[in-house]
Amino acid sequence: MSYIHGVLAKTVESLAADVALANRIVHGQGLVTAFGHVSARAGEGRFLIPTRASPALAGADRLLLMDLEGNVLEGEGTPNTEFWIHARIYAARPDVGGVVHVHSPACVVIGQLGQTIRPLHNSGAPLGEVPVYERAGLIRSRELGERVAATLGQGRAMLLRGHGANVAASDVRMATVLACWLEEAAAYQERALAAAGGDASRIRFFDAEEKERVAGELYQPSPLARAWEYFATRSEA
Repeated sequence: MSYIHGVLAKTVESLAADVALANRIVHGQGLVTAFGHVSARAGEGRFLIPTRASPALAGADRLLLMDLEGNVLEGEGTPNTEFWIHARIYAARPDVGGVVHVHSPACVVIGQLGQTIRPLHNSGAPLGEVPVYERAGLIRSRELGERVAATLGQGRAMLLRGHGANVAASDVRMATVLACWLEEAAAYQERALAAAGGDASRIRFFDAEEKERVAGELYQPSPLARAWEYFATRSEA
């Protein structure tokens, strides 16, 4: 079996299929429209990311292999202009195997209310603390990518005010599921705020013990695999 930059070719093909499907999932779930992107680490210092097009159009044959310095190593087409989000998160976080950048509507609303995502249902618990990157605008430079990575820290999710959200996890499937759960949590929080007349103190968010316990129950291979299968089926329907 041949190798591509130290990664088994069969593994690269499987990973490329997952990356393409992940992009179609976030589109199918309404987390993106024409813009947004999902990537996966593909060996030491490299990652797979779609070319500059809507995630709805992502295919395994329309991916670029890039390094952490922003160079295209393989593939044809133009990179997304915000590839620095992915490159600098991978550089800062060796534990991360998948990065999702989305423009989730409810996440934007919560961020612009001066709040962040706080779990009030089970699927929100695995997200952990969700910091907010306050600078409005696109992330089109290495410096801004590093600021984003610094804001994320060791977390799994973050909001970008007026922009959307980033999610990072050990692989692209987990990151995609968490991105879907993040928007679900934001939507519940938005509805709860409306029902409470905007008074967040009336909402029964999970406390620290509940967050830790429920996160431990859900952030497991079996529930995450079941969620991936569900989202994948919906995106391909």
